[in-house]
Amino acid sequence: MDKNDFQADTRYSIAWQQPDGRVIPATIYVYRVHDPFMIVRVAGADGALRKISYSEVLKIVSAEPASPDRRRTVPAALLDEKTWRDRTVMAHYASSPALGK
Repeated sequence: MDKNDFQADTRYSIAWQQPDGRVIPATIYVYRVHDPFMIVRVAGADGALRKISYSEVLKIVSAEPASPDRRRTVPAALLDEKTWRDRTVMAHYASSPALGK
C-alpha cells in the first residue's frame, strides 16, 4: 500500500500487520496522510491516535468517506508530521460526546 490508497476523513476496514507479526482485522478512521505514514484512530480500541505505516496495511477490505456531520476532529498540531517523529501512539480524548472517541 502507499499514500495514494488512503484519504483523510475516511473509515477503512483493513488487514493490519501488528509489530509482533500478527495480522488482525481493524476498522480505522484516517485523520491525515503523510508520505511515510498516516495518523488514525482504531475503532473499538483504547481511543488513542496511532501512527500506521502503509507497509503495515496488507489489504483494504472497504472504504467509506465520513459525511461532514460525522467527521472527527482533533487539534491540527496533533496531526503534524513532526509531532509523530518519535512516537507511535498518543492518547487524546475528544470533548464532544457526540463524536467522542
